[in-house]
Amino acid sequence: MTIRICAAQMACIWGKPAETLEHAAEAIETAAAQGTALIAFPEQFPIGWDPFARFRIEDLEGPTVSALRDLARRNAIAVVAGLRERHDPLPRNTAVAIGPRGEILAAYAKVHLFSPEREHEQFSAGQDLAIFSLEGMTFGIALCYDLRFPDLFTLYAAAGAECIIVPAAWPCHRVEHWELFIRARALENQYFVTGINTIGTTPVDRYCGHSMVAGPLGEVLAHAKDGEEILFVDLSTAPIREARARIPLHSDRRDDLYMKLRRYV
Repeated sequence: MTIRICAAQMACIWGKPAETLEHAAEAIETAAAQGTALIAFPEQFPIGWDPFARFRIEDLEGPTVSALRDLARRNAIAVVAGLRERHDPLPRNTAVAIGPRGEILAAYAKVHLFSPEREHEQFSAGQDLAIFSLEGMTFGIALCYDLRFPDLFTLYAAAGAECIIVPAAWPCHRVEHWELFIRARALENQYFVTGINTIGTTPVDRYCGHSMVAGPLGEVLAHAKDGEEILFVDLSTAPIREARARIPLHSDRRDDLYMKLRRYV
């Protein structure tokens, strides 16, 4: 059994979230018409990632999630998208997964905040994984900078995730790192990783897309260029089982020893 997912590589209309959501609605309708089960958008979409933003902060019951829930329900498709979630003492950079009936399946607050741009001074770091199931596949969520931290992805593998959705705002001048990390995280955990990057120029940086889906052998299954694009891929759990049977990385791990070796740190 396969599940079709897609990465909606789009630019936000900076400062105009309502217009961005209208554009997202077109992508959702297009994806649904092609039998897609899940569509994912870039980080903090439709607002646009901004490490210093202290405005347009809302609850999960707020206008952004409400609009996305309505779009998911009307098109019978799951949607993954982000917002600046209200939280005390600082907001959280959150991605929410919405099911095809408009229900909230999971919410993930970014665990690793991008300190080079001082994101950690304006947002609260998340503390949990976010896992949900859809049409026989188990998904996890990470955000952008999280890709540089393999421990998070190892935890997702141990928790049974089979595909990690990674919304991002990854700039042009580090796009080679983006592609490398997506493939590495997929290969070392023997599952799928779907990275959804934004495009265009904002007051923060310039973004060149290159959204990508990598498989459990680290192979590139789908790869967008630098313009607006809806990237489709059909996934199944069979390649995961085959990869893990061939090289049993997970059973060969020495987690008990790793904990003991932490005495050297």
